[in-house]
Amino acid sequence: MVDDKDGHFSLIEIVREMEIFYKEAPLMEFQIPLNISAKKTLVVEPAVTAQHIGSGSVAVLATPMMIALMEAAALDSVQEHLPEGWTTVGTKVEVEHIRATPVGEIVTAEALLVRQEGQSLTFSVLANDSSGVIGQGHHQRFIVDREKFLNKL
Repeated sequence: MVDDKDGHFSLIEIVREMEIFYKEAPLMEFQIPLNISAKKTLVVEPAVTAQHIGSGSVAVLATPMMIALMEAAALDSVQEHLPEGWTTVGTKVEVEHIRATPVGEIVTAEALLVRQEGQSLTFSVLANDSSGVIGQGHHQRFIVDREKFLNKL
């Protein structure tokens, strides 16, 4: 694994190592139905604005917070279909933040499972507020054994 100047390993390197581990291990079958979805909602409060978290200088929903909401919806959509001790980790996000959302608005993110290739999952993600779509794109997650994943850190 490659580490940064401080001796930390990147999440993507850990996931890649886990992919190699799982390719060499007996393949576990996961029965996750396509087109399952989940939604997550939040109220835009000052703590989730770009100005507050440092990703911008305006008091509107921060892009990283919109993405986190989308990722949480993706996680929720598949978690009940995984065996005890298994979860998913985010590995890729391709999202457009189309429109700003002010403080006080309610944002809902939805994730729809559109593809599964072994332990790799691809979701279509969408976020809306009362005025319509504010963000959309795709998100990938990878199914991992939680304990084995954490032991790799």
